[in-house]
Amino acid sequence: MFFSTAYAQGADPAAAAPNALVQLAPLVFIFVIFYFLLIRPQQQARKKHMEMVANVRRGDTVVTAGGIVGKVTKVLEGDDADKVMVELADNVTVKVLKATLTDIRSKSQPANDQ
Repeated sequence: MFFSTAYAQGADPAAAAPNALVQLAPLVFIFVIFYFLLIRPQQQARKKHMEMVANVRRGDTVVTAGGIVGKVTKVLEGDDADKVMVELADNVTVKVLKATLTDIRSKSQPANDQ
């Protein structure tokens, strides 16, 4: 015969089982990279947007998610606390969800109590 019989060599039992920490290290490293590059910046941007929406007041010029620019005429309360009235043109006023506001172009001065 041209080929001889090949037998498997016995492996060292200590080398056969790699360390669990070494196996998990790449997964932990990938999670840390995702956290700092994707998750954390997105959370900060969401927090900034929620703060902006919470501080909208009458007289602010806003831009909606649909690209409509208007002036806030009234911040609604009660059941409609998540909505504002936006004037698009003379005598044209619409209710807009606060969550759809993407930008506040110009801020108004706080209203005088007097």
